[in-house]
Parts: sequence; structure tokens; C-alpha cells
Amino acid sequence: MSKPRARSDKKENRRGSREAVEKRRAARAFNDALTDRSGLDGRTEKRRQRLLDELRQGKRRSTGHELKPVEVLLHVQELLSLDEPLQSLKKACPPPKPAPETPQLVELVRRLHRAYEFRPETYRFVGVADEVLRTAGVLREKPKRGPHRGDKGR
Repeated sequence: MSKPRARSDKKENRRGSREAVEKRRAARAFNDALTDRSGLDGRTEKRRQRLLDELRQGKRRSTGHELKPVEVLLHVQELLSLDEPLQSLKKACPPPKPAPETPQLVELVRRLHRAYEFRPETYRFVGVADEVLRTAGVLREKPKRGPHRGDKGR
């Protein structure tokens, strides 16, 4: 029988280390700045396309399982961070009819927002209305309109 290997004998994979990731990011940013490329790199563009396709179909491409509501939020959040226009997202994944406001939904949105800090517009893609977001503290109250600045009470 062979003797089990000690953990120290195993080669360390440095591809995922923080230093390696930061080096790759710095190198990409440097290349982008000096080559005057506009748009996304190839991997990011393919990721953007995959996320949009999955939103359109409502299913994960890898497994064929339906996207869960939190996965829809994650997809929309990531696409917005890649500067995808809100209109194209609405076209790919039309927001469902808003769910009724209940204390349970408000508390769940509050907890989810505390954990993930999704942009407020992402919640619309899973049927969460602005009123629920205001009650949960995600959106601020609508500002009350006072007299216009130029109006001096004439």
C-alpha cells in the first residue's frame, strides 16, 4: 500500500490567488488604456451574451433549470454593471406583474437588500413594486414638491 501524501506535497494553484487576479486585472486595464479599445473584452462580451440569453429563456444554459428569482436579480445586477441598457434588459426579460405588498415580502426584501445591495431597478424584474421597496427602505420616500425655485410666492 502506498502512503497517503501529506498536504505540503501538493502543488499550490496560484491562478486564483488575490495577487494573480489583481495582476490580470491591472494588465487588462493597462492594455485597454493604451490600445484605445472600446467595449468589452471577448470573455466579458461572451458572459454578457450568456446572461442575456439565460434571462430571455428563463433557464440556465448549463443545466436547463429555471432561473430562481435571486438568480434573475444577480443576472440583472451584473448586466447593469456591464453598462447594459435597462431597455434591452426589459426586452429580454419583461418584468412580471408586481406582487402584492405584504409584511413578509417587505421583510424579505429588506433582508435580501442588506445582504446583496442590489440596485433598486433590479427588483422590478422579479415583480417587486416600488412601494414595497420604499417600505423596506431600499428606495427613499418620494421628495415632496414645494414651490419652484424661481417662484417667489407671486
